[in-house]
Amino acid sequence: MNNGINYTEIYNDDYYVSRNGERPEGSRVRPNDEHYGIRNLRQDVGSYHQTSMMGVIDYRKGAKNTDIAQLKSVDRRNLKMLETGDAECKFGIGFEVEKTRLSRGAKRDLPLFAGYERDSSCGYEGVSNILPLLPAGKWRNKVFSMMHDARKIIEDSYSPSDHRCGGHVTLSCEGMTGEELFNATRENLAIVFALFRKRLSNRYCNANPRMESNFQGTRYVAVQQKANVIEVRLVSRFQSVKQMMRRYELFYTIMDFSINNPNGSHASLLKKVRPIVKSMYNGDEAKTDEILEIAKHFNKYIKTGRINRGVINFVDPMRRLDAESHYDRDLLRNGYRA
Repeated sequence: MNNGINYTEIYNDDYYVSRNGERPEGSRVRPNDEHYGIRNLRQDVGSYHQTSMMGVIDYRKGAKNTDIAQLKSVDRRNLKMLETGDAECKFGIGFEVEKTRLSRGAKRDLPLFAGYERDSSCGYEGVSNILPLLPAGKWRNKVFSMMHDARKIIEDSYSPSDHRCGGHVTLSCEGMTGEELFNATRENLAIVFALFRKRLSNRYCNANPRMESNFQGTRYVAVQQKANVIEVRLVSRFQSVKQMMRRYELFYTIMDFSINNPNGSHASLLKKVRPIVKSMYNGDEAKTDEILEIAKHFNKYIKTGRINRGVINFVDPMRRLDAESHYDRDLLRNGYRA
């Protein structure tokens, strides 16, 4: 690969879940053969979920010493050293980039994308390969280079999107099931709810806003747990490469904090993500303060199950829920109709 990332092809029938490098029974792609147009198929627009049947590339493996040489010991805790001397990243991330139209000629065999599919809600989507979720350093820079190379798919100036489009993000951690990762990140995803709170009005991603692990109902939830991953469906559309980079940084910080500091305070996490959020809003301190304050309210709601004044307009804008069962003391005492 031009960006120096080594990779292994993996094939599966459960989104972004490795099966020891083997394609599952029933796969429409012949195993162990790159001469049947597999790579060319990635440039075509297929049907929904065709990419998962065709296969994805796992970029979490194969980093060289030069890729991680400058990382501090605290940053290396999310890596696994292999017998070959190479490194493997424990965290993985995947993106779905939904667009109303894909730029002509942009559907090249890009390292970032496993394939392109038709999407019923928006039109089209690019489904990424599995990326290592990393701290700042040479290895992360290679991931960012992949994003830049795919700018004609990501940037709205080339491939436009509208309000119908989303930007689902899939997260994984080696050794953890989807349920375990869901529970580990649950309270810390409050910042994601704060950033994308307006998406809670979208029926495709507004169910279970409190992230209850025993939720039974529609699959159109804000955050969905699967076998070995969680899918954050609440994330809004991707409109620029810079935006994708900042979201990547945000999810790394959330994952690192949730897995390695499970008893850490929510205030400590917000302090860590503040520079990222500030960059998302082009240095606007007031907007940054607003988002972090809303995150505190979402965190409280997720913990207690009681809707508070800071989240009510996003969680229950029409005031349809039973107040006694769902609202906190302040709303019950001081009113919730406004």
